Amino acid sequence: MTVQMDIAALHDFIEAEFAQAKGYVVDRVGEMEITVRLPVDDRHLRPGGTVSGPTMFALADVAVYLNLLAMIGPRALAVTTNCSIDFMRKPAAGVDLIAECRLLKLGRVLAVGDVMIRSEGQAAPVARATLTYSIPPER
Repeated sequence: MTVQMDIAALHDFIEAEFAQAKGYVVDRVGEMEITVRLPVDDRHLRPGGTVSGPTMFALADVAVYLNLLAMIGPRALAVTTNCSIDFMRKPAAGVDLIAECRLLKLGRVLAVGDVMIRSEGQAAPVARATLTYSIPPER
């Protein structure tokens, strides 16, 4: 399967259709793979000065969504049907979060993606998530 949307097309889609995802940066798109960056700022922190769990969940969810769109094209109604996330260690302070996502399955109606989230410059993951998406039928 070939990539249907490149980095520029994904950023255009976010700008036009998905305002909630503004601020996420697609760094790389490949066949069944994507890297998405979240520039962390104060709104992403919870008390204690660490990145919040909901922020990491959102990054994982956006990464799988954009990976899916990169492969199938701009079908905006694809939705998350399941997510499992493991928070493994505290993210580094003051650096971006990087989500490396790969689609494990891309079927006609379901897609499954695996996401590793790291603090920029750190090798050890801070979280790992697996998400399932429902793909709407083509019209």
